[in-house]
Amino acid sequence: MKYISITHKKYKYKLLQLEFFTIPKPKLLKPIKEEYFTFDEKTLDLNILEGYSWDGASGPAIDTQNFMRGSLLHDCLYQLIRDGYITPLYRKIADTLLRKICREDGMSFIRAAWVYLGVRMFGWRAIKI
Repeated sequence: MKYISITHKKYKYKLLQLEFFTIPKPKLLKPIKEEYFTFDEKTLDLNILEGYSWDGASGPAIDTQNFMRGSLLHDCLYQLIRDGYITPLYRKIADTLLRKICREDGMSFIRAAWVYLGVRMFGWRAIKI
């Protein structure tokens, strides 16, 4: 995954190439039509396009290489919830995917468990509309 650090009030990173994730089927509340991501309902691929910006790890969490892809997908899914594309009930799936991807990218079991616990306890703040 290629990204750069940026200086912006709201975001820390900008994606430099397409990233896609196959995700469990969300209940779409409306078709996803956004500048920086698309969703294919047949393949269940969420495509996050070049130029998408996100804030990486939140709270006391530290941005490390094994956190970047997970935080990218997690931030995108939370944005889809905030923007009314998918139901807030998808939040638990988003949190589980964060943990799964961080583990796939080499994060220790204990750190990934702490990350998951943190988003389960405090993530609701990030999807409040």
